[in-house]
Amino acid sequence: GWRGFVAGVAYLLCGSAVTKVGRAKKEALGISEGRGGRRGPENVWGSAATAALCALAYRRAVLGRAAVALSPPALLVGVVASLATKLGDTFASEIGKAYGRTTYLSTTFRRVPPGTEGAVSLEGTLAGVGGSLILAGYGVGSGLMPPAAALPTVLAAWIANNVESIIGATAQGKQGLGWLTNEVVNFINTLVGAAAAIGLCLLAGAV
Repeated sequence: GWRGFVAGVAYLLCGSAVTKVGRAKKEALGISEGRGGRRGPENVWGSAATAALCALAYRRAVLGRAAVALSPPALLVGVVASLATKLGDTFASEIGKAYGRTTYLSTTFRRVPPGTEGAVSLEGTLAGVGGSLILAGYGVGSGLMPPAAALPTVLAAWIANNVESIIGATAQGKQGLGWLTNEVVNFINTLVGAAAAIGLCLLAGAV
């Protein structure tokens, strides 16, 4: 419905806006996003495929067209959590590249230059939590998910983004793994975020 559509629009607007933060510095370092931060078709499927799958499953469950293992409220958590995860990842990456004072690999804690695949920073991590909070807050405020699902959603986004950092540090760009593109990693990231959020909410009895 319209609430899910607005969630997607909110992700696109916030994600595009944060890529412009510190653009001059990022361009000077050669680590700025292409197209001035505007999203292309490849970004859409990598970032929104999980949300679309959860929304489709929700629709089929509500209409009774198919037996779905998860309840409709749990699937809506998946929609919100996948977008919250990706927005958190975008905030973490863009703010980390612009303002991260110390960036290091999540696997070895070795200091590396900003923009390195798998690199994290305190500033970026905090910004990532803030980004996921934006979408989780919208999800609660719009009625897509109950208030009790907000904290599990933000925690799941943090978990998923750490998983993505590990993939970036250990596998992405390595020889023989050319199929592991940014879009594929984004899909894995959002899938982990949605699954973790649903699992945490079920454990907590939030849905």
